[in-house]
Amino acid sequence: MALDTRTDRRPSFAGLLWGSTVGKKTAMAVSGIVMLLYLVVHMLGNLKIFFGAADFDAYAAWLRTIGEPFLHHEWFLWIARVVLVAAVVVHAVAAYQLSRRDIAARPTRYAHPSPGHHPWPRRFAPHLLLRRRATYATRTMRWGGVILGLFIVWHILDLTTLTVNPRAEAGHPYENVVATFSTWYGNTVYIVAMLALGLHIRHGFWSAAQTLGAGRPGRDRLLKGLANGLAAALTLGFIAVPVSVMTGVVS
Repeated sequence: MALDTRTDRRPSFAGLLWGSTVGKKTAMAVSGIVMLLYLVVHMLGNLKIFFGAADFDAYAAWLRTIGEPFLHHEWFLWIARVVLVAAVVVHAVAAYQLSRRDIAARPTRYAHPSPGHHPWPRRFAPHLLLRRRATYATRTMRWGGVILGLFIVWHILDLTTLTVNPRAEAGHPYENVVATFSTWYGNTVYIVAMLALGLHIRHGFWSAAQTLGAGRPGRDRLLKGLANGLAAALTLGFIAVPVSVMTGVVS
């Protein structure tokens, strides 16, 4: 008679945390904050294009020397890229798994009344309104995430590997930015993605604050103001570059 030599292994704390809904939401919140900090720095760097080609190119070259001589050339950039990719993967996987759980928990759609027909008591109306707002926010976050995921691939191929930028030339970041925003499709892809980013940040910042315990009745107005302000500032800051190229302010 064969003996079962297998031993039951207790799941690790990290495994238990990741397996829980709270853990996945926390992972989304933390990874979202990492990406938000990156976006703020990235936007401020992009705005240096308004100081001219020399300043912008010098800034791009400086990024490759951060940490020298302790770090080798471009090491900081690669460390930042690895951290950013990890944050994007964690954020996307957690969002997908939470979405599947949400769908599994509510396998049937809520019934919607025909126009003019109101079967629910008036006292339930606020709850139905909150539910509709939650559904709108959830759908916005899901589709916004898909749009941003596709944009990240495009953005890398456009301004990092220079694969889809027909007039790009290695070592000339200012000229490459002007080249990509001199095309209708380059502007369209970028502006649509930045609008999706603004909506994503607006809903995501608020959600992350609630997940991490920052939400309080007295802070709701402040947090909503911060979410709206960040979303507007980042959206306008990023869109300012293609609009300036289109209008000839940057050329």
